[in-house]
Amino acid sequence: MAELSMDDLMFKPGLMKGERILITGGGTGLGKVMAEACLMLGAEVFICGRRGGVLEETAKELMDAHGGKVAPIACDIRVPEAITEMMDRIWAEGGALTGLVNNAAGNFISRTQDLSPRGFDAIANIVFRGSFFVTLDAGKRWIAEGRKASVVSILTTWIWNGGPYTVPSAMSKSAIATMSQSLAVEWGSYGIRFNNILPGPFPTEGMSARLNPNQSRDTGGAYRDMSGNPMGRVGEMRELANLAVYLLHPLSAYVNGQSIAIDGASWQAGGGNFSSLRAWTDEQWAAARDAIQATNAKDRAQRTV
Repeated sequence: MAELSMDDLMFKPGLMKGERILITGGGTGLGKVMAEACLMLGAEVFICGRRGGVLEETAKELMDAHGGKVAPIACDIRVPEAITEMMDRIWAEGGALTGLVNNAAGNFISRTQDLSPRGFDAIANIVFRGSFFVTLDAGKRWIAEGRKASVVSILTTWIWNGGPYTVPSAMSKSAIATMSQSLAVEWGSYGIRFNNILPGPFPTEGMSARLNPNQSRDTGGAYRDMSGNPMGRVGEMRELANLAVYLLHPLSAYVNGQSIAIDGASWQAGGGNFSSLRAWTDEQWAAARDAIQATNAKDRAQRTV
């Protein structure tokens, strides 16, 4: 169901009118709420992911709640040719994008010694390669057409202090942070901006299933106890949505090459990562693996690409 109302947004109605925004992984979680905020403020929104049915349900839900246009596109961003087909469709349906949110991700907790090459690739091919290929395809078009744009990538504070037990994700997101800093300089003269949002704990279905798979057991899973967060709570979706809208809008044009944490100062206070899982036993890790594999099987059954 719809997450936001106009009372949740700090911006005037119609602020994003004329903007055309693509949000990867926009069918659920953080991507969905950012799509909703942009839609409510007048933007034309495109959401992509591998689960076509989920995308269609989200698009209908958001349009029923708020009107406007949300276009769902089933696309596997691990495949450059699929990205090109998606971008061709978007450009053909009304012209250039004005903004891109690299939100699609994959992640799960694991001891690094337990990782397989396939497990590593499952994360890196989406977060690292996929985000780069989407950005590159859009960027080539913007440069060729002389258009300004804003790119926002959803990362984590692990880019600053590492991600124990989430090493493939931490490595991949660190690479995208480097991409953003590099292209902020290289493409800044074209009016193409790059900024990163680093959310702390914002509970979503995906986060709970793969980053806290033992939450139904008394295992000390991540984010169950928020006493280590200076604000003593998890983030609210509207807080993330407002930050994303600000960075996407042309009036933030001088903000470029920045990484902004939105985590209640969690990483300054305690690292903001999964270092507490050092206390887990072999049995707890085995239970986590079983739970994550069950979630993955359910997710695969919903994919259309």
